[in-house]
Amino acid sequence: MTTDSPRSPHPESARERSDSDLSPSGRGEETALVLFSGGQDSTVCLAWALQRFARVETVGFAYGQRHAVELTVRPRLREMITALDPAWAARLGADHVVDMAGLAAISETALTRDVAIEVAQSGLPTTFVPGRNLLFFCYAGAIAYRRGARHIVAGMCETDFSGYPDCRDDTIKAMQLALNLGMERRFVIHTPLMWIDKAATFALAHQIGGDAFVDLLVEHTHTCYLGDRSQWHPWGYGCGECPACQLRAQGFAKWQQARTSALAAP
Repeated sequence: MTTDSPRSPHPESARERSDSDLSPSGRGEETALVLFSGGQDSTVCLAWALQRFARVETVGFAYGQRHAVELTVRPRLREMITALDPAWAARLGADHVVDMAGLAAISETALTRDVAIEVAQSGLPTTFVPGRNLLFFCYAGAIAYRRGARHIVAGMCETDFSGYPDCRDDTIKAMQLALNLGMERRFVIHTPLMWIDKAATFALAHQIGGDAFVDLLVEHTHTCYLGDRSQWHPWGYGCGECPACQLRAQGFAKWQQARTSALAAP
């Protein structure tokens, strides 16, 4: 792992690295830590990392979320994703789960309390948990420091998203700088979904793992804010009404339409 010089505290931006730098052939012995919730986006990010790094570890967070079912699907997802590719099975390393129950105790949000999902007076949805992603990165940085991982991979996106300020690219860059200054390391935070919508996320999943990987996303990941796994939809399980479900339903329909049009083209 490369250590920052005290005279050069500026972190290397993930967006400055070329695709060839992250290709399997140039993977070397570098390790990545993936923020893996058990949802569709983080599962795509896990597969993305498994394509690029010699060793990949995962971290999940138990913060008192209403949709804690996402934590229960994680172990099975890790098993199933390695079955898709023997090389992925060889690269997938340890899983870490961090207890952040204190966050729910200080949060008054629709993800940590039984309150309505709506737009608050602040203009942000009540599903926004202040400080959540910032804490995620702090804990991930501490684990990456201990485990010798230079790369941190996360599924934040600021295209078709719920408007959370801690998902914005500027926030991620600031966190990367803070981690590198505060830990005297040269971490690189990768957000492969930052500039693509949910339709393009499904397209990326298909590009990485084909129909089998898309089927895994639909059948076995969990993203619904209400934790509903009683209702199946073509895009996955969920209530079908919360913002997370709506974004994925729209993205899946758009991706399917694009696929149909491409197949029909002469």
